[in-house]
Amino acid sequence: MSTNFNLFFYLKEPKRYKSGPVPVYLRITIDCQRSEIAVGRDIEPSLWDLEKRRAKGTKEVAKQLNHHLDTVQSKIKDVHTNMIATGDEINARNVKDAYLGINAQSRKLLEIFREHNTEMEGLIGNGFSDNTLRTFKSSLKHLTEFLEAKYGLEDISIRKIDQPFIKNYDTFLRTKHHKCTPISADKYVKHLKKIILLCLGNRWITENPFQHYKSTAKPTPRTFLTKDEVSIIKNKEFAVERLTQVRDIFIFCCYTGLAYIDVQKLKPTEIGIGDDGKKWIFTSRHKTNTPVHLPLLPEAEFIIEQYKHHPLCVAKSTVLPVFTNQRMNSYLKEIADLCGIKKKLTFHMARHTFATTITLSNGVPIETVSKMLGHLNIKTTQHYAKVLDSKTSFDMAALAQKLEDQKATSAVNELIEEVFVETPIARVIDFSNYRSRANNSIPTLESC
Repeated sequence: MSTNFNLFFYLKEPKRYKSGPVPVYLRITIDCQRSEIAVGRDIEPSLWDLEKRRAKGTKEVAKQLNHHLDTVQSKIKDVHTNMIATGDEINARNVKDAYLGINAQSRKLLEIFREHNTEMEGLIGNGFSDNTLRTFKSSLKHLTEFLEAKYGLEDISIRKIDQPFIKNYDTFLRTKHHKCTPISADKYVKHLKKIILLCLGNRWITENPFQHYKSTAKPTPRTFLTKDEVSIIKNKEFAVERLTQVRDIFIFCCYTGLAYIDVQKLKPTEIGIGDDGKKWIFTSRHKTNTPVHLPLLPEAEFIIEQYKHHPLCVAKSTVLPVFTNQRMNSYLKEIADLCGIKKKLTFHMARHTFATTITLSNGVPIETVSKMLGHLNIKTTQHYAKVLDSKTSFDMAALAQKLEDQKATSAVNELIEEVFVETPIARVIDFSNYRSRANNSIPTLESC
């Protein structure tokens, strides 16, 4: 830790100096070690105050120079404070380099991004997937195009990344250059944020330009199939075997909530007997490696039995003969046309359908749905599990019935008062017991 820190402005006369303005320098002294910086200004020696180390007089030129010197001094002090806070080695040379950005200038945004992607590529299958790497490569491509289009640069210093840069990049992604959806643009901006946080962690920068940045992107509504649409697809007869096969696998995921990659890799060994004596799926999500324990509904169990001896299942030791994701989605478009379904049918829609039509709309608690989907955070489930109009109708019907019951109870109590309270027998009968049972029956004179 430094024990002495001093800043000293002075005039430095060049060799063979005769007359004219002289450049102003700043000397940084820390523990008797010195380093000098030219502040980019000069002044006539006769106008320099040696005692105050500032320009003399009240003229505008003197005021501007003194303001510049105060600004430089303030920035140097901020650099020194940040170095103390981050635990950097503090000496005069390091403070000077940090102020001038000499160390950080050598670190470029795209250069760091490429290093990140190379490292990610080496971790495929060990925390990262091919699809994740593909999206980060797309991010690098978008950033490269943005720098060229907006700034005419091949790369940029990470010290120059600020909030306006981030906002301009977000606008670039959403406008005519790429026409990304708000969610896609937000994803690419988050990739940039990851790189910035990496730079902060390595102390290549000291301030986070994302500190006061807030995304305005809102999640797009999840598309799912209704109960009738699921029934139409499930009961449709197809002349082509491949469509029947794709339909069965899609319906299986509608009743299990498994994502494409998870059903593709599902093994017979991951089907077991649960504590309730029934068949369960015991697997883990490929995306997050989260354990998933899922009871098999009869519809899903029936499909498993259908393909138990399918040649592809036997050869690959899988539960179902799943095509590539691209082929599955292509065939699902054919299925949608044949079934008269106007929605854009994709394989992932089965997962949305499980979360909404199959579970939530039938009263399954969202906590249980979240666990079956393998989500780490229930907020993720809330995006998938859109509350259906039918569920809202069901809940409001229950409320209406409760209010009707309360109204009936009040009417029964009034009837008791009218029939009994004004009669002589009321003097010897305690009616509170009858009122407490008013929801079941109205007491009669015989019962009294």
